[in-house]
Amino acid sequence: MIKGRVFKSTGSWYTVFAEEQFYECRLRGKLRLDDEKVTNPVAVGDWVSIAPENEKEAIIKDVLPRENYIIRKSTRKKKHSHRLAANLDQAVLVVTLAFPRTSLGFIDRFLVSCESFRIPTVLLFNKADLLDEEGLEYYEALKFDYQELGYKVLLVSAEENVGMEELKEVLEGKTSLFAGHSGVGKSTLLNLIAPHIDQRIGEVSESVGKGVHTTTFAEMFEASKGTFVIDTPGIKELGLWDIGNEELSHYFPEMREYIGECKFHNCTHTHEPGCAFREAMEEGKIAPSRYESYLSILEDEDSHR
Repeated sequence: MIKGRVFKSTGSWYTVFAEEQFYECRLRGKLRLDDEKVTNPVAVGDWVSIAPENEKEAIIKDVLPRENYIIRKSTRKKKHSHRLAANLDQAVLVVTLAFPRTSLGFIDRFLVSCESFRIPTVLLFNKADLLDEEGLEYYEALKFDYQELGYKVLLVSAEENVGMEELKEVLEGKTSLFAGHSGVGKSTLLNLIAPHIDQRIGEVSESVGKGVHTTTFAEMFEASKGTFVIDTPGIKELGLWDIGNEELSHYFPEMREYIGECKFHNCTHTHEPGCAFREAMEEGKIAPSRYESYLSILEDEDSHR
């Protein structure tokens, strides 16, 4: 039995790096049954115990305890979840304000998911070259709002190779998940910061302004010594998993300080009199868009909005 880390998952085979080489691995049968409500019992970034069968193949015998992971509702199986990646130092959400446009609701859902596992998140706004003066002003307003909440915000242009050095500094020495809608430029960015990654690049449909999937499974790369990046398929929908309504406000940093200050202890922060959350929003202490995201998640509205 040797210890290794999962670099790639195709659903049936896993590429594991152990003892200075890669093994193509399958799961032992019992491991699949242990985690019935998860579509992928083993995720990219997991540390695992493997038993080599020959020089190139092995069996995954066990998944070692995880520090954290990012999870969402499965889009294929009802009442199941899907892990995007495990054992992360940070998540990088790649978003665009034009072609395609990333909604604030989607951004906030992703941030809530990361907050629930205390995973630091970087908001990486790509396609700066497509922003006009009004678009840049909108970006600056969003940057101010999210930085006030403690999130790091970067503006880059993969098309014009702008901002790459700052991005490399943010990634240095960490394991980072890259996530976002299809077409926002995740693969292009990864190819720029580490050309040897050589990820396939897709185009954005002119008619609907949405990206075409090119990354079909999660895969981790070593961008430079000790720096790992995980590329993931474009997320169309992000349904949150196992976050109760009563705890949701804990994952909005600006709302945490008002927990316990409402008139009613079981306040849902939607309509009750004496709600500290809504009073804070009316006083300009909570951005209306963030409160709208909170309500949307409570109501479990379409997760791609």
